[in-house]
Amino acid sequence: MKCGIVVFPGSNCDHDCYHILKDVLNQETHWLWHKDDVDLSSYDLVILPGGFSYGDYLRAGAISRFSPIMNSVIPFAENGGKVLGICNGFQILVESGLLPGALIQNHTRKFICKNVYVRIESTDTPFTQQCGDKPIIQVPIAHHQGSYYIDPLSLNDIEERGQVLFRYCDAKGNITESSNPNGSVGSVAGLCNEQKNVMGMMPHPERCADPLWSNTDGQGIFKSLISQSRI
Repeated sequence: MKCGIVVFPGSNCDHDCYHILKDVLNQETHWLWHKDDVDLSSYDLVILPGGFSYGDYLRAGAISRFSPIMNSVIPFAENGGKVLGICNGFQILVESGLLPGALIQNHTRKFICKNVYVRIESTDTPFTQQCGDKPIIQVPIAHHQGSYYIDPLSLNDIEERGQVLFRYCDAKGNITESSNPNGSVGSVAGLCNEQKNVMGMMPHPERCADPLWSNTDGQGIFKSLISQSRI
């Protein structure tokens, strides 16, 4: 699988993603600089990593959406290319209109950095098809504007279409107010587009995918993509 990791000024999880894909999972992986408008036709996957692109000025992801590289990423996604946005990358995908809804300030008005439990709602996507053996995973979060918002009618629509892929939960998979760390509507932690080739999630699977660590719950997402690329 040929992977591209987009680097914006302020990205700080780009090396984590690169390490997991190239060093741990042995995939061909390249850097994609934010100022470049490049041909992505040979790529299988593009990742928008976490961090604070452009300092999160205006709104998280609002400036990155106009970065030259997005002139390549948006048509790549619209033509069926697989795109994964993690944390700040999720915010950029929403700002770009590639995913519905909005990401707003946490209901606590504070930056949150901790491990949370996430329930996998669907394995019928290229991002989750290898996750069936572990429907509840523990993944780190680190964000200030990570509360997912969408109006009730649109939430119902994306739920009916199977676009909600991850929900915050407790260790047993129960969806409760106390298990929702940031006040996201419907406890949504991640979702995909209607075509299921673009996914955004606030938790960081790249931070729990190295076998040197005690938790490798994030590997299933990357392995799903690798398996899909071989079909």
